Amino acid sequence: MLGLDPATLIARVVTLLIAFTIHELAHAVVADRLGDPTSRNMGRFSLNPLVHLDPMGSIMLILTGFGWAKPVMVNPYNLRGNPRTSMAIVAAAGPISNLIMALLAAIPYQLGLLTPEFFSTGTVPSPSFILTQFIWINLILAFFNLIPVPPLDGYKILIAILPSEMAYQLRLLERYGFIILIALLFFLPRAGIDVLGALVMAPASQVMSLLVT
Repeated sequence: MLGLDPATLIARVVTLLIAFTIHELAHAVVADRLGDPTSRNMGRFSLNPLVHLDPMGSIMLILTGFGWAKPVMVNPYNLRGNPRTSMAIVAAAGPISNLIMALLAAIPYQLGLLTPEFFSTGTVPSPSFILTQFIWINLILAFFNLIPVPPLDGYKILIAILPSEMAYQLRLLERYGFIILIALLFFLPRAGIDVLGALVMAPASQVMSLLVT
């Protein structure tokens, strides 16, 4: 499948089931703790991957190494405190969960129990290869979701940081969020503007080096 060997496919499926589930559950738990029961009422307060996975986003993760899950619905008016600030906290929970998973998965490397395997060597992935893929994809998901473009988590964090008037003006772009994402991912790189490389791949590579070497 697009040149992917069985070991890589297995490692990515394992990562998908864990990383997407924990990411979305983190949003749900934090929103619930802050007073909004929407995610719990919609059945998203669960470790069952089936309630969180988006079919197209899952396929994209397996084929390309990054993708998306079903977004957790949050009613900001149910949240305690300032709605923008509380929404930012809920949004940040997802990428933070990915970073925590990457840090935990890196413990065997930090203790010298494993050496990183960046390339598969057979049809069945080794534990080290699975962990290496798991760390890398979690870092990609964390930094990708921090891009300040709607509907990504970074956009909600940016809205909380900006002054009210600027935040209001920026909200006018929400309807164009998907178009902006497509441009960032596919069209700008063809024009020599690699936003994804600068905001996602570069920091992920730097953190990866710190974690596994």
